[in-house]
Amino acid sequence: MKLFPVRGGIHPEYRKEGSSEKAIVALPLPRALYIPLQQHIGAPAEALVAAGDTVGKGQVIARAQGAVSAPQHAPTSGRVTAVTEIAAPHPSGLAQMTIVIEPDGQDAWADLPAPIADPFAADPQAIKDRVAQSGIVGMGGAAFPSAVKLNLGTQHELEILLINGAECEPYLTCDDRVMREHADEVIDGARIMAHALGAPRIVIGIESNKPQAIAAMTRAAAAVANVEVVGVPVQYPMGSERHLTQAITGRETPARKLTADIGVVVHNVATARAVHHAVRFGRPLISRVITVSGGAIAEPKNVEAPIGTLIFDLVVFCGGLKSEPKRLVNGGPMMGQPLPSLEVPVVKGTSGVLALTAAEANEHPTGPCIRCGTCITICPCGLSPVEMASYIRKDNLDGAQKIGVQDCVSCGSCSYVCPSHIPLVHFFNYAKGALAAQDRERRRSDRVKTLSEARTIRLEKAAEAKRAAMAARKAQSASTAAASTADDKASA
Repeated sequence: MKLFPVRGGIHPEYRKEGSSEKAIVALPLPRALYIPLQQHIGAPAEALVAAGDTVGKGQVIARAQGAVSAPQHAPTSGRVTAVTEIAAPHPSGLAQMTIVIEPDGQDAWADLPAPIADPFAADPQAIKDRVAQSGIVGMGGAAFPSAVKLNLGTQHELEILLINGAECEPYLTCDDRVMREHADEVIDGARIMAHALGAPRIVIGIESNKPQAIAAMTRAAAAVANVEVVGVPVQYPMGSERHLTQAITGRETPARKLTADIGVVVHNVATARAVHHAVRFGRPLISRVITVSGGAIAEPKNVEAPIGTLIFDLVVFCGGLKSEPKRLVNGGPMMGQPLPSLEVPVVKGTSGVLALTAAEANEHPTGPCIRCGTCITICPCGLSPVEMASYIRKDNLDGAQKIGVQDCVSCGSCSYVCPSHIPLVHFFNYAKGALAAQDRERRRSDRVKTLSEARTIRLEKAAEAKRAAMAARKAQSASTAAASTADDKASA
């Protein structure tokens, strides 16, 4: 397949050797699991259990609410000890509602939905419903409910289902290992999703620094028509769905549009594997593979851990900390988020846990911008980070918006190359959050205004109807009085 150039990007030290040759190992059941109700983009799930309830493995313990949401399931059998607020794996460390389960050690499955015997003969809606019921979300980190993405086939004419195996973030090797060890499951899940989407082609994009994964996926796809495995350039942020799409198809996704608008839907390799398990066996998403790495980790590993495992338990399983980490990261070092502590749970979007030393964190004091233009040269979105940051510093969010801050994918390339160590991506994340809040407030105000105007119109109509009724009654009374007077005169 011909590949197309992608603008900008960087080549950081990938540092994957610490875990890339470590096969996936299963984490023994911890003493307690903490399952947050909010593990996805959209509305949080609603708890269906209470303290004292017993649950089976795979049982629905929280149902989805609204069009964009996902249910939660028990990762093992046991007893619910609490439904309470627990610190979230978010930089804020704020608490969120969480279901706490004490495993009983039996790991006994609840009654699961029956497997879909022949997914390729099934109605596509049945596939989408199963994916929704199984609580599957994007496992590359975005955690967008996968069933919602599968509905894009009814709204767009799709040509390609693009399976993202780029894994361009330094340190992370969980997707690499999933492709090496479970290639058949990934291919089967991809084919099932393509059937649900109505996409005639499947392309699997893998960065060329993963030759074993490319070989394993190519072997698994060999007997399947319309599936192609492609090695793409090693160039961060190739794992961004917009940039991977451009490298594969040559098409650039317009600003504020989806890749579906140009005929492509992108899903992560781990998501495809989760779909395979949901459709073929009725198993919901209750565990995931996580890379635990960084210079402060004694034994870096790729671990399949139950959702709700404390990060602390993961780190202990990997030999603990051999030095005090300078920074704890949820995800990769470029786009991941700082962890407030080790006492927070693994969620569906947790692809990595990194404990970075001071040398790896490479933190420096911020200096003044020297106007070198390097950030402009490497921006994969063709933006001007230095100008956007200048607007944001002055709290001119409208100015930053006009020159494209909302098109930034927060890859962090500009911050990485800045010789003055200016945390540019932090400015952009702040601005995007503030603009989103303004938009929500504007929509709320518009809704209040619309409701107020509707109420005013309704009251005016009611008042007019009341006046009309009073006028009618007066006219009726006058008519009755006139008739009565006429009758009296006639009688006289």
